[in-house]
Formats: sequence, C-alpha cells, structure tokens
Amino acid sequence: MTKTVLVVDDDPTQRRLIQAVLEREGFAVAQAESGDAAMTHLTSGKAADVILLDLQMPGLSGHDALKEMRTRGLNQPVIVLTATGGVDTVVKAMQAGACDFFVKPASPERIIVSIRNALSMGDLKGEVDRLKKHSGGRTTFADLIGDSPHMRMVKRMGERAAKSGIPVLITGESGVGKEVIARAVHGSSDRAGKPFVAVNCGAIPENLVESILFGHEKGSFTGASDKHLGKFQEANGGTLFLDEVGELPLDIQVKLLRALQESEIDPIGAKRSVKVDVRILSATNRDLTQAVAEGRFREDLFYRLNVFPIEAPALRDRREDIAALAEAFIRRFNVEEGKRVVGLAPETLACLTGFDWPGNVRQLENAVYRAIVLADAPYLQPYDFPAISGVKAPPMEETVQPVAGQQPRPIPSAQQLLAEMPADSPVRIVDGHGHLRTLEDIERDLIQHAIEVYAGHMSEVARRLGIGRSTLYRKVREQGIDVDMQETG
Repeated sequence: MTKTVLVVDDDPTQRRLIQAVLEREGFAVAQAESGDAAMTHLTSGKAADVILLDLQMPGLSGHDALKEMRTRGLNQPVIVLTATGGVDTVVKAMQAGACDFFVKPASPERIIVSIRNALSMGDLKGEVDRLKKHSGGRTTFADLIGDSPHMRMVKRMGERAAKSGIPVLITGESGVGKEVIARAVHGSSDRAGKPFVAVNCGAIPENLVESILFGHEKGSFTGASDKHLGKFQEANGGTLFLDEVGELPLDIQVKLLRALQESEIDPIGAKRSVKVDVRILSATNRDLTQAVAEGRFREDLFYRLNVFPIEAPALRDRREDIAALAEAFIRRFNVEEGKRVVGLAPETLACLTGFDWPGNVRQLENAVYRAIVLADAPYLQPYDFPAISGVKAPPMEETVQPVAGQQPRPIPSAQQLLAEMPADSPVRIVDGHGHLRTLEDIERDLIQHAIEVYAGHMSEVARRLGIGRSTLYRKVREQGIDVDMQETG
C-alpha cells in the first residue's frame, strides 16, 4: 500500500512544491493549512504515515500541534520544517517528539531521505515493541492483523475466552496463525506476563513425548543423567500451548487427560505427583472428530479440550487482510534486512489478493521475505513474486568486460555507426553530415528520452541510466531539460 505523507504548512506554494516531489517518488500526499486542520485530519482516522510539520503557522503553531499529537497518543513520525535553522528551535522540536528537521527550502533529495529515514525508524520502533510483547507474553488481540469479518469473529471469541480459564481448541489449516491467536488469548488474560510455553506435539519423537511434557527424575531411564522438569512445570502459573495436539500417542493422551482433570502430573521416576497451575490451549489442523471416530484420539480428551473452539480462517477467506499483513511483514523484514522498501505497488497488491495462498499466512510471510531480500525499487513489483504472479524479473544489465589476451575490437567509423543505427532511433549519435555529435548533446537526448519512456519517474530514470538521482536532477537543471511536474512516478 502507498505510504501517505501529511504536509502541514500555511504556505500553499510550499505545500504544492513538496507534494510534487513526494508524488514523483510514489507517495500519497494529504495537505493541511494549519495545526488545527492537521489535528482534525489525524483524529478523524485519515491516513498519515509521516507528518511534515511547519513550525511557524497562525493559530495552532507547529510546536503546539506536535505536543498535542503526543498527548493524544498519535505516534506517527514527525519531521519539522523551519525557515530558520536555529539550534534552540531544533532542540525544542526534538524534545517535543520530532524525529528530524530541515530548513526551507530543502532539496528534493533531502526531503525524500528524511521521509525514508522516518519510515525506517518507525519500522524499527514497531518491531522492538512487537518483540517486547512477544517475549513478555503480552501480545493481545489488538496486535492481531486484519479487520475482515472472519478476523473480527476470531478476536471477539478470543477476547471472551481470555477472560476465563476455559480450555480453548484452535482449529484451522497449517500456516493460518494458530499460535498467534493462542498468544493473544494468553496476553489478554490474567496470566499475561507469566510463562507461555509452546509445544509442537507432532515434532516430538514418540519415545520422548512423556519426558518432554511431564519431566523425569535423574536415573529414571537410560540416558537420564539429570532431572528434567518438563513443559508442564515450565509453564506453571502461565499457559501451555499444545500445537498439533492430534499427533499425541494414545498412551500420552491418557496422562494428559489426568493432568487436565487433576491439575497434577507424574514425572517419569517420581515417587509422588506434582501439582501444577497451567492453562491449556491447544490447536490442530486435523479433524479431531474423525480421529475420535477412527479410534486415533480419545473421545473424553477431545471433549475436555474442545470446550471453547475457535476456528482460524484460511487466508483465501480473508483476502481483504492481505494488504495489512504484507505491510506488517515489509516493516519487519525492512528492519531485519536493513532495507527501505516503502510498500507494494498497486498491481502487486492486486496480484497477491487474487492468489489462493494454499500455505496461508506463513506462505505470504515467506514470499514477502524473499521479495524484500531481492528488491531494488521502493515498491515491490509483481516480478518480485514470480511464483505467485508468473512475471519474470527484467534481465539485469550486463557489463561486458574485456577478456585477458583478447584483441580489442577496431573502432568503427562514423559512417559505420550511422549505418548500424535504426532509422527511427530516438537518440542519434551522428549528425546529418555523418560526424559524431558531442557527448553533451547525446546525453541530453538520452535523458530526455528516458524521462519520456518512464513517465517522469525520476527514480526509475536514474536507475536505468546508472546514475544517482541527485546527479540526474543536476543534469536536468544544467541542460534545461523540460520535465512535466504533473507526472507521477
């Protein structure tokens, strides 16, 4: 999704100039002519991923607007604009919560770099907050991504289950995020902040299941050189999440049922039972009703676990959440990989939304990860997802290096160059008399042609020409090349 920049300035000319710069880089732009208008925009819930805030405005000044934003819990990154770069002014703005500043008028490069830095800092802060909640067992349903009808139902059911100690069975296909829901139940309950222990029952060797779940005493069997507490005692006071519970062997199911009924476990080799205070959440991607009918799962344990069922929807049933999920993964992997991808191109979002995602959210996460690692453009393109879109990446431009010992090619004459050039070539390298044109003239035509081909998208023009954007802008100014400021990149 396109990132939106809110430009707050009482000077309409400044707003239009900044808007032209931002839109050429693919940002959406909203405008506010005063601090009061900016607060109205923000409190009404309209989009604003970054705020460019002028400090000197009539009415509610930039300083006061920034303070009010932070007081109301509006945490979007703010970049302040000032006509004077006094140290006191900058320090005061930074202390109020601004993340950067620049003095007007600023170059397009300075504006774009500042915004990209602000977005990166926002991604970093969000990732730190997410990890703190995850490790501290305080993930809540407010942290679950998605506002589709299916996800609203999941959140509503989960919040009710969290208010009690009722056993919850989360069902759904592989990769839908059952553990994320379980963590939200735990983090929304009175056990938040206590241990959350997750066990994948399908990944434990059958001969070790009992020891891993219930623990063992030293010397209780061959290889038991130390005492092991087990997952139940690790989760004491908190929550034990049994993922793929349908994979448990029948003899372990009996012991699990007793642990649930009596709130005590029998470690292997122990002389007495151990009391535990554990809330059980379980999940499965199998049909346990059929497993009960086939004798592969105990009926009494099934009814004990399935007191409060929650069905996690498949991603193809909540396509409207794909954009938000992809944006969240982009923010996370930007931080992990040190990239600055802004978001998804519109055609990419349409491609992802139309795909069925048999691997669900986990498949989407891995697809975005791969795209982030390989991406060069600010927005992810369909060719960054070749397995989903079927679109191949454009061939990389190759630089032919001379081979050691190889004879150099003879220099062609101007007449040969003229003969080899197509008649309708947009950039001529020879003049009407068959002589080479000057490098400056050829360069000017080439830049002009590239701007026309790529519709004024200066980032793409610079990338294709193999030069930096600042160099491109300088050459455009020096050579007086006409660029349509209304075209967007």
